[in-house]
Amino acid sequence: MHKNRYTTSLFIFRRDLRIHDNSALNQAISCSSAVLPCFIFDPRQIQPHPYQSKPALHFMRQSLRDLQNEFLSLGFKLAFYVDLPITVIKQAAQQYRIQAVFINRDYTPFSRMRDGELAQVCQDLNIDFHVVPDCLLIEPEQALKSDGSPYQVFTAFYNNARLFPVALPTPLARANFIHIEEKINIDLSVFPPTETLVNGMTGGRQLAIALLNALAKHVDYQALRDYPAQDASSRLSAHLKFGTCSIREAYSAIIQQLGPEHPLLRQLYWRDFFTHIAFHFPHVFGKAFHSRYDKLVWKDDQDAFRRWSEGNTGFPLVDAGMRELNTTGFMHNRVRMVAASFLTKDLHISWRWGERYFAQHLIDYDPCVNNGNWQWSASTGCDAQPYFRIFNPWLQQQKFDPDCRYIYRWIPELTSMPVNAIHNWYSRYSGSLYPAPMVDHSRESQVARQCYKALDSANT
Repeated sequence: MHKNRYTTSLFIFRRDLRIHDNSALNQAISCSSAVLPCFIFDPRQIQPHPYQSKPALHFMRQSLRDLQNEFLSLGFKLAFYVDLPITVIKQAAQQYRIQAVFINRDYTPFSRMRDGELAQVCQDLNIDFHVVPDCLLIEPEQALKSDGSPYQVFTAFYNNARLFPVALPTPLARANFIHIEEKINIDLSVFPPTETLVNGMTGGRQLAIALLNALAKHVDYQALRDYPAQDASSRLSAHLKFGTCSIREAYSAIIQQLGPEHPLLRQLYWRDFFTHIAFHFPHVFGKAFHSRYDKLVWKDDQDAFRRWSEGNTGFPLVDAGMRELNTTGFMHNRVRMVAASFLTKDLHISWRWGERYFAQHLIDYDPCVNNGNWQWSASTGCDAQPYFRIFNPWLQQQKFDPDCRYIYRWIPELTSMPVNAIHNWYSRYSGSLYPAPMVDHSRESQVARQCYKALDSANT
């Protein structure tokens, strides 16, 4: 793209809350004499809705403050608007005579609908509209099978996707931003009220860089990753969701500090895989990837769901995970899988209920990844956990929290109980403040297998 092709361009921050290695921002800067950087509080996203995560909004607010400080350190301001994006473009076209709009690409059905609206209003105003790939390692149109169809098995996807080179991070080329004369502040009143989290992840570029610089300590990630009492998580998920660091920065940091075969890289590709699935098969938002599993009959058991969500099921590992989530906005990945399996396979409650609850409470809520993980656990998704392999919560806690350090941390009612009693709670529970197991895992897992098997048999 030609240098200074445009006199003035508009760049809209979304899930890319950083100045450095920001693909669309760099492109706007390279071909514009001046760039107006802005963030738009879209009422459709900040007003309460069933999948809104207040912890994630709090993280975003922290990240925006950090981003504004970055602009101030360069002698500029970040413009904030509370309106529909199409209205902001119309306003900027009139006030600043913008000739182009730049955004980084997003992939959910809502994002694609919204960006279609932006494309249309730009066309109506005779403004160039640029959508730039940024938040994935590889685009959905790139990682395809030989027949042009998308991969539905992760290993095959991973083997193909790794063949594509990943660009090195690119710093901010120059700071040719528009000087905004009027005073612009972040109006925090546009955010829904947030609950105070204990030891929750903090947003912002500075924290993201600190985490990237500390990746070397995860040299034993493969050995420790499944043990929730260990601090083996990179804690990068929320920063990647909101783009306080780029996927390329994460990829590069892992390569440099841990090597090109480190298993953390595989986790980055899982993120891409679930995003590609949601892009190619948008019906997964609301329906099973495999349509036959839409016929599963789920229980409408509000009381059982409440006990699960509050962490009072009588299954210590499940309850510890749910209490960690409710307190911090985070849950260890192994425990997420166990808790999700328990809801769907032991309580026979729809994965959609769990998907929505996680969406409301996770700091790192990403619609595509959350959906992919829930459908994996419920055995309704592509390349999912086979329905006949059901996590046994008792064996999981014995294997991955053998000394109950994680359980003791989140279930104070059990701190006086010996480890052996906790691992055998299903047969030795006593009259304490902590409840007895609410179901028999062996019986309920067999019921789940029969339900799935019946649907599979009917479709063969």
